[in-house]
Amino acid sequence: MIDKSVPTVADAVGDIPDGATVMIGGFGRAGQPVELIDALIAHGARDLTIVNNNAGNGDTGLAALLANKQVRKIVCSFPRQSDSWVFDGLYRDGEIELELVPQGNLAERIRAAGAGIGAFFSPTGVGTELAEGKEEREIDGRRYVLEYPIRADYALISALSGDRWGNLVYRETARNFGPIMAAAATTTIAQVDQVVPLGSLSPESVVTPGIFVDRVVAVGERAWLRDGEFVGGVDIEGRRLADAAASTTEGGRQ
Repeated sequence: MIDKSVPTVADAVGDIPDGATVMIGGFGRAGQPVELIDALIAHGARDLTIVNNNAGNGDTGLAALLANKQVRKIVCSFPRQSDSWVFDGLYRDGEIELELVPQGNLAERIRAAGAGIGAFFSPTGVGTELAEGKEEREIDGRRYVLEYPIRADYALISALSGDRWGNLVYRETARNFGPIMAAAATTTIAQVDQVVPLGSLSPESVVTPGIFVDRVVAVGERAWLRDGEFVGGVDIEGRRLADAAASTTEGGRQ
């Protein structure tokens, strides 16, 4: 019997070794697998290379992993925003390495890894410092730069629900990088609000088939938003939200 569900987030990440390359899903806080990240912090693996769209927000989730000095290098497209003070401090002090990748190239490099593409040419970055040292080619009168796939040892992603075979359903834009990261990693670990019985997920709704997922762990109901207001779930500190009249959205996540 195939059963990819594991009992706890600690069990899910317990074999991630020092020096691993780990993809972490999420666009800012939307779709960020916070519970898996917290488990990785507790696990203590160090010298990690992290692939993510951002470089952490505030002091929680990915930012907390950086603050704990467990990350050697981060590969991302958007390292600096108003609440990226953890990354800013580490980078200015020379304590973390950055590989900056334009967002489209980042997504396509990850997708290429999952699709078995050896390399591809992209117009993004031509004529900038990001293209220095890379092969360039003119195609139909336009310059392109050669980009290589990004693969990972592990991917940590978040979905709304999944079954024990690893089939995943996401909630709206919280899917973002989840599907392509799931296909680009040797081992994919998905946290979900709940593990549902086989057959309860409509095949039309499954975005990531179980063939790309190795472990599924239920973390319980989480908060979700509509038009900037909480409309369901619990907030980031685990407090249940009664209705959309919650007075603040601070700390919320999809």
